[in-house]
Amino acid sequence: MRQPLAFRLRPSRLDEVLGQKHLVGPNGVIRKCIEAETIFSSIFYGPPGTGKTTLARVIAEELKRPYRRFNAVTGNKKDLDAIFLEAKMAGQLIMICDEVHRLNKDKQDLLLPHVEDGSIILIGATTANPYHSINPAIRSRCHLFEFKPLSDEDIKEGIEHALTAKEGLDGKYSIDDDALDLICDTVNGDIRFALNILEISAILSKEGRITREVVADNCKNVNNRSFGSEDGYYDLLSAFQKSIRGSDADAALYYLALLAQAGDVEAISRRLLVIAYEDIGLANPQLASRTIAACEAAEHVGFPEAIIPLGIHVIDLCLSPKSRTGVDAVHKAQGIVESVAYDVPAYLKLTPVGLNKDEQYSYERYDCFHKIQYLPDELKDLSLFEAFNANRYEQQLKAVYEELKKNMRTSDLKELYK
Repeated sequence: MRQPLAFRLRPSRLDEVLGQKHLVGPNGVIRKCIEAETIFSSIFYGPPGTGKTTLARVIAEELKRPYRRFNAVTGNKKDLDAIFLEAKMAGQLIMICDEVHRLNKDKQDLLLPHVEDGSIILIGATTANPYHSINPAIRSRCHLFEFKPLSDEDIKEGIEHALTAKEGLDGKYSIDDDALDLICDTVNGDIRFALNILEISAILSKEGRITREVVADNCKNVNNRSFGSEDGYYDLLSAFQKSIRGSDADAALYYLALLAQAGDVEAISRRLLVIAYEDIGLANPQLASRTIAACEAAEHVGFPEAIIPLGIHVIDLCLSPKSRTGVDAVHKAQGIVESVAYDVPAYLKLTPVGLNKDEQYSYERYDCFHKIQYLPDELKDLSLFEAFNANRYEQQLKAVYEELKKNMRTSDLKELYK
């Protein structure tokens, strides 16, 4: 079986590792550790194709330490037991754990004592943000090292090495400069993706020459590094909403185009509905119904055409006046009930107990509804809504709210109904 080019070209020495100069350069912390012939349990995190697992393996080989690979998703207790036994026999073992953020509680409970006593040196690799996704018990026992996307120079160096290396393309192919530039523009710092494009382009090239046209035929879609992890996708959604909140239509359309590559109409629609209520709110209440209409249209036509109604509506949201007075009031109410919850006044209960008829809530006294105290006595002076005066409509709401606040509300219904 022929192994993929990216697999065949995996570095075996530290000097062969591409990029990550802050870790493996002359003053890099990983290089310093190897020179000191030691290594600590670590979490390597960053985008796909940046060399996390590769560097973990290089560390073990440079230090001439025994190591084993373990996948947190597919590995089981039996696999871990075998690793623990080997660590006991060897005195110490490096365990390279792919998808370390997927370690469930049972596996963590088994692993932690061995990491604690140093019999296992854990090097975990993940595309997720370890501050959000790694269990604190694991994280506190490890050093965290961030991996950056490779630069265009790093990608070009990797491709040129692949073209000449015996285990690579062995000098049988050449590549035009503009083809090399296209690969760099397409892969977004992912060397694995770059080598995959190079390999298939070489197979389909004529007379051993890889041209821009050949490359273009084999990389129709730009590698969106934001989809390399759940964090990246949610970062896009976050940037999308903040761009609309900041009324930047150009940025919002850019992030919409990136999100559209995932083809998830439902996720985009949910975000737009939240924006319509949270960020636009009372400044333009009619926009919420238009948001629903745009999302329904997008869902009906599906991608790629769905981006048209979504994009037009994003412009509408961006250029609309904004007001967070509504959501701020909601959050204030949530903050109060999270700390304390008072009982409902007796006269507002569904079935009042111990109250005479003239002390109970009267459904017939329409003239008194706005004069009744609805808050518990402990909160009777509470004000949650603070109008922003975003537009005429909200100014009208503010005037009504303040007028109602001027009128004393009472809990003495017997006196009120006289």
